[in-house]
Amino acid sequence: MKRLFSRLSFETKLNLGITTIIATMALTLLPLVVSITKDALLEEHRKRGADIAASLAVRAVDPLLALDFLRLRELVAEPRDVTYIFIQDRAGRILAHSFGPDFPVDLATANHADPQNPMRIQLIDNGMERIDDIATLIRVHDEPIGTVRLGLSRRAASEILDHLVATLMIIFLTGLTLASAAGTLFARTITSRLDRLQSRAGALRQRHLPETSPTLPDPPHQGDEISALEHAFSAMARELDHRMGELLQAQRRLEEQTRLLSTVLDANPDRICLRDTRMIYHAANEAFCQAVGVSKEDIPGRTDFDLFAEDEAERRHLEGRDVLASGQRMERQEQETTAQGSRWFHVIQIPVRGARGRILGLLRMERDITAMKDYERQLIQSQKIESLGKLAGGVAHEINTPLGIILGTTQLLLDDVPADSSMAEDLRTIERHTKACRKIVADLLEFSHASTSEKVEMCFNNSVMEAVSLVRHTFSLDQVTIATDLDDSFPIIYGDPEELKQVWINLLTNARDALPQGGIIAVRTTLLRAESCVRLEVADTGIGIDAASISKVFDPFFTTKPVGQGTGLGLSVSYSIIEKHKGQIQVHSPVPETFPWPVPVDGPHCGPGTLFTVTIPLDHASLEDHHGPHSRPR
Repeated sequence: MKRLFSRLSFETKLNLGITTIIATMALTLLPLVVSITKDALLEEHRKRGADIAASLAVRAVDPLLALDFLRLRELVAEPRDVTYIFIQDRAGRILAHSFGPDFPVDLATANHADPQNPMRIQLIDNGMERIDDIATLIRVHDEPIGTVRLGLSRRAASEILDHLVATLMIIFLTGLTLASAAGTLFARTITSRLDRLQSRAGALRQRHLPETSPTLPDPPHQGDEISALEHAFSAMARELDHRMGELLQAQRRLEEQTRLLSTVLDANPDRICLRDTRMIYHAANEAFCQAVGVSKEDIPGRTDFDLFAEDEAERRHLEGRDVLASGQRMERQEQETTAQGSRWFHVIQIPVRGARGRILGLLRMERDITAMKDYERQLIQSQKIESLGKLAGGVAHEINTPLGIILGTTQLLLDDVPADSSMAEDLRTIERHTKACRKIVADLLEFSHASTSEKVEMCFNNSVMEAVSLVRHTFSLDQVTIATDLDDSFPIIYGDPEELKQVWINLLTNARDALPQGGIIAVRTTLLRAESCVRLEVADTGIGIDAASISKVFDPFFTTKPVGQGTGLGLSVSYSIIEKHKGQIQVHSPVPETFPWPVPVDGPHCGPGTLFTVTIPLDHASLEDHHGPHSRPR
C-alpha cells in the first residue's frame, strides 16, 4: 500500500488528501447537525402543542362552566394537524373528544396535570407512532375545573427531519464534488508550478553546469513531483558545491597570479599605470606611485588633475583621449624637468581592448632613458671627435714636417749670429713660436690617436697621486687646496701611465682655472668591484659651467678661457685618451648634492662647481683581446 501510494503523483495525493479531509469533516459534523436540528424541531413541536393546549384551556372555561357540550365538541374539532384532543372535567370524566365512537380508555389516565404542574407533556408510543401528549389544566381563578388533553404526533417532525437530512446529504455531496473539483484545480495549480520549477532547475543546471559531476546519483525512476524536484535541487546543490570548490581553487590561483603580477610590476622600474575610458586611474605600479607621491591604495579613482600640475595633467589627459579616439598605439620620448634635474622618458600608450575588441582602458608605460640618452650623446660626441681627429691628424702630419724644417733652420742660424744681436733675438722668437706650434701639432696627433701608446699594469692611486704631487705646491700659491679621498684597495689597472697622468693633470689644471679666487679641489678614487672598474672624481668649488657650454667641453678647440690662455684641446685629448683605455669621462655642473666632499666646502667663494668623473675598466683580458698588451690603437 505504501509502495502504491509512493507511485501516485503529487496531484493525485493532493486530491485524495483534500477529499478525505472534507469527507471526514462532513461525516463527523452531519450527525451532530442532525441531532441538534432534531432537538430543535421537537422542542418547537412541543411548544406548538403547548400553545394549542393552553389556548383550548382558556376557550374551554365558559363552555365547561355552562356544560355546553356542543361548544366543547366544536373546540376539540377545530385543530386539524393534531392527533387527538379531549376535555376532561375535574373528576376525570371525558366531556368531549376528537376520537370516533371508540375512545381509548387507557389514554385518559396516561397523562395527568395538577396545580403544581399545570402543563405536563408525556411521550406516548402506541406501536405505530410516537405522540407527545400534553395535559393542561382548565382553571378559573387558579382553581382547576378540568383538563385539556392534546396529542401531537411526531410523524410530521420526523418527516421534516428526514427531509432536512436528505437536503444536508445533497448539500454534502454537492460540496464534496465542488471541493474535489476545487482541490483538483488547486493541486494542478501547485503541481504545475512545481513542474515549472523542476524544469527551470533542470534547464539552469544544463545551461550553467553543462558537465555533470561524477559523484552525482542517478535520477529516481519513481515518485512524485516533489521527489523529482528534491532530486533536481539536490543534484544542483551538489553541482554548485562542486563548482564552488573549483571556483575557490580558481580564485586562489587568480589571487596568486595577481600577487605575482603585482610583484613583477612593482619590481619593474618603468612607471606603469592603467586608466579607464573616462581617464580615471584604476591601478599603478610602485615606480609610478613613488613618482607622483601617492600610495597604491589611493591611486584608484584619481585623475591626472589629482596627481599632476594643471599643465602636465591637461597634456596627459589630451594625449590619452587622442589614443583612445584613434585606437592606435602611441610611442614618443619626452623630457621631464624637476628640481632634481632633467630626465628623459620613453612613453608608450596602448589601448586595452576586451574580448570583443571594445576599448576598455588605456595602459601607459614610461621608461627612464636618461642613461641611454647620455650614451647617445657620448656616441655622437665620439663620432664628431673621430671625424675631427682624422682631419686634425692629416693636417698635423702635413704641418709637422715644415715646422721641423723651420725649427732646425732657425737653430742653425742661431749658431751663426751673435747671441746678443737683434737677429738672434728674432730667431729665438721664431724658435719659441715654432715650438708652440709643434706642441699644438703634438696635441693634434694625440687627439687623432696618431701618437704611440704603451700600456702596462699600473697602480691607479699612485698615478693619481703623482699628478696631485706635481701641482699641489703650485696650486697652493693660488689659494687652491687639493683634498684627496683615495680608495685603500689600491686597484691595479692596465694603461699608459704617462697618458693617464696627462689626463689627471689636465683635469686638475682646469679645476684650478675655475677657481680664480681660490677654493677646494676634491680628488676621490673608488674601486667598483661589481662593475669591475675604477673611478676618479675631480670636483671643484669654482664658477661651474653653464648649460649651453657643458655639452661642448669635449669638442676640439672649444674653450671658455680668454684668448691666449688655452687651445681648447686639453679636454678633447683627455677624452681621446680615456676612450683608448675603454673608459668614460663625464662632466656635471653644478656638483651633485650627493657628492661626498672630503672636507667642508662652505666659504665666501664657494660656487656651483664642476665634477669630472673618469671610469676605467679593470678587465685586462678584454683590452688584450682588442689591442694586445703593447698595441697602438689608431
